[in-house]
Amino acid sequence: MVNRHTALKIRKTHRYLGLFLGIQFLFWTISGLYFSWTNIDEIHGDHFKNMEYQPKAFNNLISPSQLNVSQGINNIELRDINNLPYYWVNKKQLYSAIDGSPKNSITKEEALYIAKNYMKSDLVVENVEQINETGKHHEYREKLLPAYVISYKSDEALKAYVSVKDGKFQTVRHRSWRWFDFLWMTHTMDYEGRDNFNTMVLRAFSLLGLITVLSGFLLWFTSSPTIRKFKERRK
Repeated sequence: MVNRHTALKIRKTHRYLGLFLGIQFLFWTISGLYFSWTNIDEIHGDHFKNMEYQPKAFNNLISPSQLNVSQGINNIELRDINNLPYYWVNKKQLYSAIDGSPKNSITKEEALYIAKNYMKSDLVVENVEQINETGKHHEYREKLLPAYVISYKSDEALKAYVSVKDGKFQTVRHRSWRWFDFLWMTHTMDYEGRDNFNTMVLRAFSLLGLITVLSGFLLWFTSSPTIRKFKERRK
């Protein structure tokens, strides 16, 4: 058995580590409970989306080889923008799939058309605005900018995002997603950008958490009457 002085040191270390890590342990527990008890499809906003939407089919499109793309085409997607077909080429430029003319951006009206296809028909638009930049904690981070933000009349502060340059419906954000995002930040401990699971802070707290648990086991071992009696019997 360890002496009383060592046991007191272990107890003191365990107590202060627990006090220091307790708040983060609480965040990990709360966020873990939230993640396990929520429906991820609802977090993604699927209950606001028109899940039966099928992209429109077009006829009489020009061949992509007719487009004036000097560097050649290595990636192409078809877009429906206000009932007109467009090619999104090389993830850089829109071209009319009817006459090949380039299109540098979409309008607010075109963004509303796109959002209407992807969102439920009973939603009422409240406001449309354009954003040109976002911070590391913005709900639309790491997606194509600029973008139109379409806000709907809803208790969930519902917003849809459509990128200006390629006319693509990007994502949906609402209150439950924002709670999820905040708790995700506390879970990963990435307080700079939220999505990095390999931060030094997380590694340090995980290591300290392991030390706290091990010190608790050691504290039990050094102070347990059962262990003490067992050792005395073996003498």
